[in-house]
Amino acid sequence: MTDSSLDQRLAALESRLGRLETLIGALTDQLDRAAGADLDQAKAGIQAWVTDYVSLRLQQLVPETCEHDGRAEEASAGPMLPGTRIRCTDEVLYRLGRIPIPFVRQMVTDKVAETARAEKVTLVDVAFFERTATF
Repeated sequence: MTDSSLDQRLAALESRLGRLETLIGALTDQLDRAAGADLDQAKAGIQAWVTDYVSLRLQQLVPETCEHDGRAEEASAGPMLPGTRIRCTDEVLYRLGRIPIPFVRQMVTDKVAETARAEKVTLVDVAFFERTATF
């Protein structure tokens, strides 16, 4: 290699490095400006997202007991089938409580609630419970 071609290559390399330094400096300035102003906004956005997500998941996990839709007056109207918004009598709750195995109790409750919804029954009494609680 000759000295002139080596000098040309070094000059080209220095030119490229100069442009790279300029780009890195501009990028650093942009990041510094963005970090200060957007950090609080990004934090607030993440907090809002997490709050919405947790609220949604809780509502999906326990939809019958969430009172976010203004149905608090219905909840105070009397006893409800466990885990539902379907009203029932105290005798029905007593009979459910006498089922000794929890998963069987839950199956019976689910079946009675499903039938009550299908038949649009607003209050589950003993007669309805006895008719629907059998498999």
